Amino acid sequence: MADLKSAKQKACEAIDKAATDLNSLSQQIWMNQELSYEEYHAHQVLTDYLEKNGFNVDRKFVVDTAFRATFGSQENCGINACVICEYDALPEIGHACGHKMIAEAGAGAGLGIKAAMEVAGRPFGKLTVLGTPGEEKDGGKINLIEADVFKDIDLAMMVHPTNTHCISSPSCLAIQALDVTFHGKASHAAYAPWEGVNALDAAVMYYQNMSVMRQQMKPTWRIHGVISNGGTKPNIIPEKSEVTFYLRTPTAVELCELKERAIACAEGAAKATGCKMEHNFPPTYANVISNNTLVKLYTENAVNLGVNFLPENQADNMIMGSTDMGNVSYVVPSIHPFYGLQTDSVNHSHGFTAASGAPEAQEPTLVHAKAMAMTVLDVFFQGEDIMKQIREDFTENMKENES
Repeated sequence: MADLKSAKQKACEAIDKAATDLNSLSQQIWMNQELSYEEYHAHQVLTDYLEKNGFNVDRKFVVDTAFRATFGSQENCGINACVICEYDALPEIGHACGHKMIAEAGAGAGLGIKAAMEVAGRPFGKLTVLGTPGEEKDGGKINLIEADVFKDIDLAMMVHPTNTHCISSPSCLAIQALDVTFHGKASHAAYAPWEGVNALDAAVMYYQNMSVMRQQMKPTWRIHGVISNGGTKPNIIPEKSEVTFYLRTPTAVELCELKERAIACAEGAAKATGCKMEHNFPPTYANVISNNTLVKLYTENAVNLGVNFLPENQADNMIMGSTDMGNVSYVVPSIHPFYGLQTDSVNHSHGFTAASGAPEAQEPTLVHAKAMAMTVLDVFFQGEDIMKQIREDFTENMKENES
């Protein structure tokens, strides 16, 4: 019977052995950059790879570009641990958020855990590698949550690359997109401007209202937006304009307050210009709730692998954006650590796209794949004893976020 130490060692060895294949997998995704919900090539190469390596794979799982790959069973310890992959790119700048490395780390962790089980001659628990599309749009994880995919999953984790710093428990904000459309009346801008109602004026005023509101916002809140439609030609008074803002706060409770204020800004702009206004809220991304027990296990494993994490007092002051992994963290105990690449370029930049495809990105990605594998093995070996603490943390976190 394998002990925990030897199981972790076997997992790390298996990831090292697969390093070339994992890098090839990652590079295929990087070179074929696909937008949210269009990740057909990434879906194909990931599912082919996992199936080839002995996983039971469900393709086109709930969403056309989502998948579920499983190994083992819950018969022994009753635990189903989930490792998550992302693989969508951004418009124009490609894999500027490094999702191709998230996919590699998830697949690598899965291989390591599976190898440890096989050496032991029995499954320690059930392993699920979940492919989640559309993180940069409406959130494939939300689709999977709504389909009850996480109903039998006990814990979930993924890692995310960034520049420079490693953070085991990052501050990822709740986010709500707000799409606003203003309707006016077209007219010739020189011949009869008084006949028109200018929807672009409403959009500009709305943008200014939001900018002015920043002075009274909490330091941890964020708003940023674009005017995506401002009219067609200068000699036609625009009869329609469209504006999209992202609203971000540390908690869902604060997000409700910011949403009300943002709607008031839009209503004021409509009234002042004589336009009609309609708005739409796409799915909300919740803030990430990091499970304390899982964070502790992950941090210990990563440190043993040579990772240096940013001190907690510094990490607390860093905001790492938003993710639909936050929604998962409200459903099952979760962690979403960040790991650093050797680049001065921040996420969502051309420089980070280049860094994510560089050879130097490979080593830290594999290190954190190992840390995830080792953390899952910790839970499998400690069984219900550690799961009790994980569940207690989860319950307490839910109470704190509701207050």
